[in-house]
Amino acid sequence: MTATVINGQQPPPDKDHAAIAAQPRPATGSRSGASRVAGDRAIGGRAAGAARAAEAGRSADKGDAGSAGGSGRRSEAARLAVLNAADDLLVEQGFEGLTIEGIAAAAGVAKQTIYRWWKSKVDILFDNLVLDAATGLAWPAETPADPADLRAYIHRFADFLGAAPAGKVLQALLGHAQLDARTAELLHGGFLDALRARDIAHTRACLGATTDEDSTDEDAIDEAAVLLDALLAPLYHRALVLRRPLDPAFVDALLDQHLPG
Repeated sequence: MTATVINGQQPPPDKDHAAIAAQPRPATGSRSGASRVAGDRAIGGRAAGAARAAEAGRSADKGDAGSAGGSGRRSEAARLAVLNAADDLLVEQGFEGLTIEGIAAAAGVAKQTIYRWWKSKVDILFDNLVLDAATGLAWPAETPADPADLRAYIHRFADFLGAAPAGKVLQALLGHAQLDARTAELLHGGFLDALRARDIAHTRACLGATTDEDSTDEDAIDEAAVLLDALLAPLYHRALVLRRPLDPAFVDALLDQHLPG
């Protein structure tokens, strides 16, 4: 596929999205995770978050000639401003209403700055998803080994998908992936497949599945995969199809059906 030339510039090549989660979001006057965005909305909505993002972007574009390493800090401030602005605008305007022009204006940066790092709004949202999922979809234990760990993770997944700004990003990308092959490939190859493999492995550990003479590795993985699908599929259905909240009572009822007390 031939890359589209925008504003006389060739967009950057596809990035190694597996490495994105390793990039931290330090506090730079903008949010450093989904909790900061939630706080923004609780104390004044998008205006507070947008103001911080715009200020970060303006600082990035103005420069910081008097300090060593200022260029790197300005670049990081601009990157964070763009990511935060995209999150906020998606929640406010939806996927179709989200534009590079709108993100640039809200972040206080030039469009050229955005196209230096991302090809499209899909790529910006994807980076947001990977970064926020690194903490938002973390398991409660590094080495889960009990059904209680699985219950806690399913509750966390429900909160992420149904309430967190990053969950809105995931919902938007899932919807767009039904119509756009590149988005589908990016979302599955760069995020969902790895997430599923990790969650199956942890679910398997929570079930106490082991490999021995009576159980093959494939059998154990299948058992965990079936259980994980049975727990996650209703969450996706309720959020994406029914458009209803993923409240804790619903999640508990779902877990009680499939997990031992």
